[in-house]
Amino acid sequence: MKALNWIFLILLVIWWLNRGLVWLFDFDLVAFIFGPMSVVARVIYVIVWVAAIRSLIINLKD
Repeated sequence: MKALNWIFLILLVIWWLNRGLVWLFDFDLVAFIFGPMSVVARVIYVIVWVAAIRSLIINLKD
């Protein structure tokens, strides 16, 4: 279970780095690599969203 928490943490760090690029330079790396709002990009966004919710639940329990 601890490995899964690390994976979620890494996903969230990558997500925030991507968000920083969007906020600072108006450049979305996920959309650039996979195409704007393509199926793959949407799946990545959903996976990161689930990781964020899961991390929030884990941190609220502790």
